[in-house]
Amino acid sequence: MVKPLPRLKLQGFNNLTKALSFNIYDICYAITEEQRQRYIEYIDEAYNAERLTQILTDVAEIIGANILNIARQDYDPQGASVTILISEEPVIDKKQAGKEVLAGAMREHKDADHLDASVVAHLDKSHITVHTYPETHPQNGIATFRADIDVATCGVISPLKALNYLIESFESDIVIADYRVRGFTRDVKGKKHFIDHRINSIQDFLAKGIKSRYEMFDVNVYQENIFHTKMHVKDFDLDTYLFEEKAKNLSFKERQRIEMQLRQEVEELFHGRNLD
Repeated sequence: MVKPLPRLKLQGFNNLTKALSFNIYDICYAITEEQRQRYIEYIDEAYNAERLTQILTDVAEIIGANILNIARQDYDPQGASVTILISEEPVIDKKQAGKEVLAGAMREHKDADHLDASVVAHLDKSHITVHTYPETHPQNGIATFRADIDVATCGVISPLKALNYLIESFESDIVIADYRVRGFTRDVKGKKHFIDHRINSIQDFLAKGIKSRYEMFDVNVYQENIFHTKMHVKDFDLDTYLFEEKAKNLSFKERQRIEMQLRQEVEELFHGRNLD
């Protein structure tokens, strides 16, 4: 739960921007070229634009945001993107989006000076996006799926409420998460506030079940309101990484070789550098 500071009486709108960003990785080993291609087709279909739109729509509901507009696209040969513009305040008609929302607001307030500021203010500040990147190693059988996710909100709603849901929505072997509070908001006395809730670590907002499954460590810059957490699954079960194959069908040497490759892949993605 996001614990707020004592309630602030603000001069106007809460201008703090809270941004939660993820790199989520799924790692797989496919022995043959045909299996690697089928893995790409499988993961690309499992997380197509339609499925991603549903996940991000759920995120908007979880954090208490209102959807203004949705743009989505599947790519050839693989990958997908979805962007959702959101607002904290209710829109005039939830079925309307983008320009229609603005047009509706202007029709309701004939004087343009009274245009609903909550709609305008959020169009370029509050959004949820996801981009996916399936890929395979050209030689050694490793295949990976990466989802880059951003949840940025302006106001009192917090993207941290969707943290656990997003991790559970993907096949998350590795999670690299960043959270940052940007800007400031001013109270009625003119004092600037650069954060409006308590946080020591992204880990504070993870469910116990998730914490028990992952090794984690932090790199936080508290004076800058920047929080960074890396996670990878603790238990290594070869069968969970093999695509269309079982470990029992492989020789001992094959299992050793594949496990060594997979462990190295996990470590390299986790640390963000090649390990020779």
